Amino acid sequence: MKFGKVWGSTEPILQNAVVEFHRIEAQAGFRCSTHLHRHKWNAFFVERGRMKIVVVKNDYDLIDVTILKAGESTQVRPGEKHYFEVIEDCIAFEVYWPELLSEDIVRDNVGGKNKVLLTESV
Repeated sequence: MKFGKVWGSTEPILQNAVVEFHRIEAQAGFRCSTHLHRHKWNAFFVERGRMKIVVVKNDYDLIDVTILKAGESTQVRPGEKHYFEVIEDCIAFEVYWPELLSEDIVRDNVGGKNKVLLTESV
């Protein structure tokens, strides 16, 4: 179902407990609200047109500005305030997924060149 926005429209294509995938059509000269997602990552992929993603970083004093054109993407971490501005009419896709899926790997070592003799048990 398509939903109107002040900047254009959004259409959820897939929504479940783990991921959301939305198609957006956005009009040049408009922007979305400044907002954050407490627990979700937010990725943007531009299919056509150009879009500016503005992110207020939490880890250091910086406002990150990324301009995306067709075929480019970027991601916003959970808890970071952000918004997009539409530079040129565009079609883009947004993907949301929860933080719990990231950083789940625990490494015992950094890896490297194989050794002839392995003394570690697997």
